[in-house]
Amino acid sequence: MPHAVWSGAISFGLVTIPIKVTAATEDHSIRFHQYHLADHARIRTRKFCELEDREVPADEIAKGYEISKDALIAVTDEDLYDLPLPTAKAIEIHAFVPYESIDPIRIGQGYFLEPGGQVAIKPYTLLRQALERNSKAAVAKFAWHGRERLGLLRIKDTVIVLHAMRWPDEIRSPESLAPTPVEVPESEIDEALALMDALSTDTIPEDVAVDRYTEAIADLITAKQKGTPTPQAAEPKAPAGEVVDLMAALHESVQKAKASRGESTEDATVHPMTKKAVTKKAPEKKPVAKKAAVKKTTGKKTAAKKPPRRSA
Repeated sequence: MPHAVWSGAISFGLVTIPIKVTAATEDHSIRFHQYHLADHARIRTRKFCELEDREVPADEIAKGYEISKDALIAVTDEDLYDLPLPTAKAIEIHAFVPYESIDPIRIGQGYFLEPGGQVAIKPYTLLRQALERNSKAAVAKFAWHGRERLGLLRIKDTVIVLHAMRWPDEIRSPESLAPTPVEVPESEIDEALALMDALSTDTIPEDVAVDRYTEAIADLITAKQKGTPTPQAAEPKAPAGEVVDLMAALHESVQKAKASRGESTEDATVHPMTKKAVTKKAPEKKPVAKKAAVKKTTGKKTAAKKPPRRSA
């Protein structure tokens, strides 16, 4: 079971919910250590005092802020713990916003929040169900590791998740990175859309959601351990030159994407329709209708019937 990285509470108005925080993700990458090649001894990092030239134990080390070359302000863990901030001991909810209104670039590490004991189960469930019905995310503040952070609370399955967020002034502007505007033909845009359609799936494909680099490192270690030849990368194909025909490259990419999914790669053949020769027929002569003799009638004229009105 993952261990809790922080214990505190969620402050929801006047409601306080004790919680424990655990990391929502774990790293499966292979980690290397540093060794002395001559004797395979581990390389260690030691903390030395630059004035006394000796190693300093942890209980003699403190944080500090340098105000000049000859003066600093020492800050202890107790000083930080006693800061007059409500977020120092609780995750304080300030607002609720639509989740889609949050720029994904601001969303960082995720953490699972679990009830901190039996007494916390009911208020925890209350907040979780309220978030589910409201379909919004809670914006919160919390203070960890010596700094106040902005956070986002949302629901995953039946658990409340906390995401650390970047402050607005921490997001760099991409304006200077934007390329010079160019005219792109509609045909190339259509081909790019066709490639996107060919690569579209409902979920992330299983073969994509695999860390090939970690697998390759594991194979390398296994080969060295067994004394077998180490895996070698395939020879890269010699470049045929710069790709100048973007349309052809897109079209070839569409064909490869379709082939990988077992779809037909044949282009539809268009057969032009031949026009039939049309012979004009001479107009037929219509017989002249004879006028019938009109009998004159005496007496009152009958009123013409009016057509029935249409209902609206």
